[in-house]
Amino acid sequence: MSRSRLNIFIEPEHAKRLDQLAVHKGVSKSAVIAAALASFLSPDGGDQREAATAKRLDRLSRQFDRLERDQNVLIETMALYIRYFLTVSIPVPEGQQDAARAQGRARYAQFIEQLARHLQRGRSLVREVHEDLAPGASTDSIAPVADPEEADLEPKA
Repeated sequence: MSRSRLNIFIEPEHAKRLDQLAVHKGVSKSAVIAAALASFLSPDGGDQREAATAKRLDRLSRQFDRLERDQNVLIETMALYIRYFLTVSIPVPEGQQDAARAQGRARYAQFIEQLARHLQRGRSLVREVHEDLAPGASTDSIAPVADPEEADLEPKA
């Protein structure tokens, strides 16, 4: 096989990265440059890069959609809880304020313990909510409640 000899000038940083890549791959610098040049000059190289980029963008879009869905679930959950709490909470008489605060601290501590156990299990509460809504259905296809006014706020017996 006949090869042509070329003398080229590259930036010092590129030369350093070329050296590192050649050592890391266990090949000569000429082999790295030849592979890069072949990829660059390949007629379908651009198509392959475009396909890889499109695949990555699709994956990022799906991840973003899941994040948006989960965020909507969290917003709806918080809004419904706040409305429910404000609807059913009664004012505490002055003489019972200290006891109510102590009870609140105890409930908060219990909440934190439950949250810690839940996080340690590595299970997503949002996923559990989706599974409770539609057992066996894909969680990617479940849409959040569009109108919180339509949600039932009455306590269950």
